Amino acid sequence: MSEFILHPRLEADTLFVADWTLSRVLAMNDVRFPWLVLVPHRAGLSEIHDLSAPDRAVLIEEVARASAALKSLTGAAKINVGALGNLVPQLHVHVVARNPGDPAWPGPVWGQGTAEPYEAAAQAAFIAQLRASL
Repeated sequence: MSEFILHPRLEADTLFVADWTLSRVLAMNDVRFPWLVLVPHRAGLSEIHDLSAPDRAVLIEEVARASAALKSLTGAAKINVGALGNLVPQLHVHVVARNPGDPAWPGPVWGQGTAEPYEAAAQAAFIAQLRASL
């Protein structure tokens, strides 16, 4: 199997947070939504069922860990989890903190408006907070 390489779109749209047992943890560079993306360190996968059974178990635990940390950090009313892959075929799972009144509420965040990248200081602070909570 080939080496794990992060899809260029994920590379361009996210910020590195951490590497876990199975997944690379990234934050979407969009201040409108506290949003993590978990990308399993496995090459050539596009679907959750492509993972081995043990890796699927690890993935669900990592999603739960990311969800709990994001909820605790943000106080979000709801955590949305999705693995769409329509634009980026590489297997990845979105974990998004949502609140009534956010720019996309109550609809999905995908395709809503234009991303608003973090300014340098806010980006550094958010990544530090994420690392401390994860």
